[in-house]
Amino acid sequence: MVSVIIPALNEEATIRKVIQIVKRSAAVGEIIVVDDKSTDATVKEARKEQVKIFTSSKKGKGISMREGIMLASHDIVAFVDADITTYPDDVIDRLTLPIMEEKADFVKSYFERQAGRVTELVAKPLLSFLFPSISHFKQPLSGMIAGKKEYFQRILIEDDYGVDIGILIDMHKEGARIAEVSLGYIENRMQSITQLAKMSKEVTKAILKRSGQFLEDTFETITGIHFGEDEQLEFAAKESNKKYRRMAIFDMDKTILKASFIYTLADKFSFTDELKAIAKMAINPFIRIKQIAQLLKGIPIYEILKTADEIEIVEDTAQVIKELQFRGYVCGIISESYDAVTNHIANKLGLDFSLANELEFHRGVATGEVKIPSFFLYNKHSICKHDYCKTNAVLELSKRFNIEIKNIMAVGNGKNDICMIKNAGVGVSFCTDNKQLETAADHRIAEPAFTGLLAF
Repeated sequence: MVSVIIPALNEEATIRKVIQIVKRSAAVGEIIVVDDKSTDATVKEARKEQVKIFTSSKKGKGISMREGIMLASHDIVAFVDADITTYPDDVIDRLTLPIMEEKADFVKSYFERQAGRVTELVAKPLLSFLFPSISHFKQPLSGMIAGKKEYFQRILIEDDYGVDIGILIDMHKEGARIAEVSLGYIENRMQSITQLAKMSKEVTKAILKRSGQFLEDTFETITGIHFGEDEQLEFAAKESNKKYRRMAIFDMDKTILKASFIYTLADKFSFTDELKAIAKMAINPFIRIKQIAQLLKGIPIYEILKTADEIEIVEDTAQVIKELQFRGYVCGIISESYDAVTNHIANKLGLDFSLANELEFHRGVATGEVKIPSFFLYNKHSICKHDYCKTNAVLELSKRFNIEIKNIMAVGNGKNDICMIKNAGVGVSFCTDNKQLETAADHRIAEPAFTGLLAF
């Protein structure tokens, strides 16, 4: 069987059609959409096709591909682009047949259309000069590929547009048997000059790096082109352009999830004693968050998400969220946990956003470092005096969505939720034994079910 991975960034218009084409192959064992933090309805559209959906830990096509490989269950992995709807019905069969017949370890595709400008002006000339033995490939930058998972795990997956050419060169260096197959005629989007220039830079870097001749400023020196990163609207508030009347905010640990994620992970990876010691110390939240993140160093993202999946979710969560959304609520998570986990849970349940601390990864493995987002921090608009508080995030969302705080409902379980529960328009304590939280709440739910929220 084949694991099909579809990296996607803002492809709401095409993602379902691509998934439907992929499903036509009997060889497909699972379809994994890795969302590159889209700001449109890509995730909502993909969810309609009942496939696995994950949010990448950081933006970048290569990062999405690498993490997709780590999450894949089968020994053969295929990639297709999310913006092409003219694939042949047997696209997965064409990509994987040479591997299944043991004639190849890696398959690169080509298709009929006008040759890409970056391919003809950058990739092919550099390959013919630096790697002539693989310069015959018709479309070395094609993103429709397949290979044995064991080979993908051996090579360096670039983070950016250099990923496809980098994979081809590295597969060649690994001694993989490489086949090339035709996908017939395919139409895809034309890129802007700015996008093509950025792509050219990253393709150049990937090739020169593997030739041993890479210098950081080589591309800029040759072309005189320099780039700054484009700013995006904050991923968590991607729904803010829609007209919502109310908001429902959920804590994650022991609220949506029946257990604490970090303690479950600690039990699994044997750092419970260290975690408890940090929790007992009377230290400021910044130091606590940093110290806990250090305990995760070396844990791959697939183990982190697998652990989250092993924790039971309150049974009626998805149904209640769907009903709240029908009633005009935008629904999401605010957690002191990590965005890799909260995004994953949000994807599973159809939530509109999630806010959490940003656990850093390198090559899909936790570095032990964490970024604390500014929306948690005290500022001139804060209504409490805490240096770090979920209430500050609530205020930021209130502004982004243009929803008054009196129309925001917050649901939580622990000490870190008290201020948020107290200041929200409707505060709900959920299955808690914290007397201070119960006192702060307008309503209390004692049993693990969210249906009672619909009455509030």
